[in-house]
Amino acid sequence: MTDPQPTGNRARARPRAVPRHRPWLALGLALLAAGARPAELPAARPVPGGIAILDLGAADGPPPAVLHDSHRVLVRAAAGRYVAVVGIPLAVLPGHDSVTVLDGRGGTRTVSFAVLPKAYVTQELKVDPGKVDLSESDLARDKAEKAHLGPVLDTYSATPPATLGLLAPVPGVRSSSFGSRRVFNGQARSPHSGMDIAAASGTRVSAPAAGVVLDTGDYFFNGNTVIIDHGEGFLTMYCHLSATRVRPGQAVAAGEEIGRVGATGRVTGPHLHFAVMLNRAWVDPELLLEPAAR
Repeated sequence: MTDPQPTGNRARARPRAVPRHRPWLALGLALLAAGARPAELPAARPVPGGIAILDLGAADGPPPAVLHDSHRVLVRAAAGRYVAVVGIPLAVLPGHDSVTVLDGRGGTRTVSFAVLPKAYVTQELKVDPGKVDLSESDLARDKAEKAHLGPVLDTYSATPPATLGLLAPVPGVRSSSFGSRRVFNGQARSPHSGMDIAAASGTRVSAPAAGVVLDTGDYFFNGNTVIIDHGEGFLTMYCHLSATRVRPGQAVAAGEEIGRVGATGRVTGPHLHFAVMLNRAWVDPELLLEPAAR
């Protein structure tokens, strides 16, 4: 189990009424009717920590720019339509939300959507006390690491992702721990922002899609870590590795080895912490991963 580096999920000041209409559902049905391949888009689940799929109109020109809380949103063409693939931060309250759409000709409009409620479990874990009650030197290290990781996670590259469907980075049992409220040694901490995949130490970890390595390092909480940029604010992160096999700036192909499973950082045992980010929001990896093998 892990408690990875917290990263800027934004909360709303107060909840707002949830509209009765569900445009993401209508869009999904329209795309299926038009024969779109399911792999073109992730599963729509407009909840805190989920993904909203918003229809932006016919794909008959250059794609518009879309912003959610000032962060660029991934835009995809599917079944002749442009759609925004919006990552919803875990800290967002259920209610009414929106994105800003800039059409490139000076026009600006707002597209609204509902954020539905989602209950996440609470997990109580026992770890090394030194990973909960930090010394002054550990606090200083954690502060410096957050300052380094902030700009890394703010990365938005214009190259579109090769795919929005991800291969499993490692074989193993996937936990449903994303979004769970973590209590370490009786002290509440930030929600879990990724998926834990059970695997033995030394198991090969592969890139789930093509991309460019943004960052590698040994971090206090996350241990040995790799972060990959897949394009347009779509990032993936791999934590607690026993070894890394890539370097920043390196292009990787889907299925290429990037490291090995380990138990570095704050953990209760060897496993892979796998996290997915869209427009600076950690989202549930299950929504983009291929189905788990039975």
